[in-house]
Amino acid sequence: MNFEEIKELIKLVSKTGVGKVQIEKEDCKVVISGSKPSAEQPIIVQSPAASAAPPIVTQAPPVIETPKEGAPKSPEKKEDDNLITVKSPMIGTFYRSAGPDKDPFMNVGSTFKVGDKLCIIEAMKTFNEIEAEVSGKIVKVLVDDASPVDYEQPLFLVEPA
Repeated sequence: MNFEEIKELIKLVSKTGVGKVQIEKEDCKVVISGSKPSAEQPIIVQSPAASAAPPIVTQAPPVIETPKEGAPKSPEKKEDDNLITVKSPMIGTFYRSAGPDKDPFMNVGSTFKVGDKLCIIEAMKTFNEIEAEVSGKIVKVLVDDASPVDYEQPLFLVEPA
């Protein structure tokens, strides 16, 4: 795959709004992420590993519901208005505990203070401990253990102390 072909793929991803494209040929592997309109979109070109070519992954745009014309437009009071969302600071794999046989760092109802470990995110074979930036109580865990997470993906809903 030459440089011109890669440039054409980048143009195609930016025009179509596809979230991520992975292409693997005999001599190289190309991954193009285009989910956010930014100048810092990652483009990775690697030597091939002896494996089957991964499928091309596309993300559907979010569905936005619009209220019907006859529906009242009164603002609804949500019970989670006072909650803080803890988001992932990186792309990786989310783990609730330090190991499969260990207890989770946080469960629903767990209280914590600033600096306490909330979870671990593995990125590029490095385990990053995610620490609390506020004190509070876990109201909801939004991600399953050992699941992939994206940058700024919500992980926990927290009731601040």
